Amino acid sequence: MIDDPFVTHRSLLFTVAYQMLGSASDAEDVLQESWLRWADVDRSQVRDPQAYLVRIVTRQALNRLRTLSRSREEYVGEWLPEPLLTSPDVAEDVELAESVSMAMLTVLETLGPTERAVFVLREVFDVPYGEIAEAIGKTSAAVRQIARRARDHVAARRPRVQVSRSEQQAVVARFLRALQTGQLRELMEVMAPDVVLITDGGGIAAAALAPIHGVETVAAVLARANRSALLETTAVWLNGEPAGRLDLDGEPSTVSLVVEDGRITRVYVVRNPQKLTRLDRPAELAR
Repeated sequence: MIDDPFVTHRSLLFTVAYQMLGSASDAEDVLQESWLRWADVDRSQVRDPQAYLVRIVTRQALNRLRTLSRSREEYVGEWLPEPLLTSPDVAEDVELAESVSMAMLTVLETLGPTERAVFVLREVFDVPYGEIAEAIGKTSAAVRQIARRARDHVAARRPRVQVSRSEQQAVVARFLRALQTGQLRELMEVMAPDVVLITDGGGIAAAALAPIHGVETVAAVLARANRSALLETTAVWLNGEPAGRLDLDGEPSTVSLVVEDGRITRVYVVRNPQKLTRLDRPAELAR
């Protein structure tokens, strides 16, 4: 029996949808919609099933993204991507790991839907311009211009200094240890002076409604969490990089860090329980 191409390429299709949407639950919905469309296709007319499926998923994800863009404007507080538990193996593919990192996904949120689709397909999955044009209903020349603008936009906002996984793990371990013990000085030493803390509670869990700036203020806020609740910290792999799981009085949160020059410059904390339903088993990502 020949495997259905949709099943064969499912991890790839999920990764495309997730990178376009920043939400695993929405990505799963897109895959369900795409599967229904694929089921009606005359397979004998499809020369390249993978490319055909990527086009279907792209179109469905674009439709979903345009709808989500409006609803996210009404989101309570800061909106962060849905964190994914990943295996350490994902980090072996450096480009894939960077493309699904919390830092990159937050940058992609600043792109328009079409720019985001073009960037993801071209820069991450190396889809030819002609195929992208067919997927989004533009000319190849227009896609090239969109890709150039999106590249420049992302380059201006992504972390400028890449660190090794071992250095990231060491900084994460030090941060979690300081957080667990409530050591204010340790927290301040591991963070950059201009560190920014962004928390996402979605109006459901307690979270700051705006980014918090500055090492003293951020450290004080983080240390306060230790004093106000029973806190357990666990090192995990999230979105292809070392990160942490926090359990505050039994309620899970995740923390992802951007490390530059040995210090933390961004702290992303997701507390919205609707975004924390996939922490039991690693997501299967591929490109």
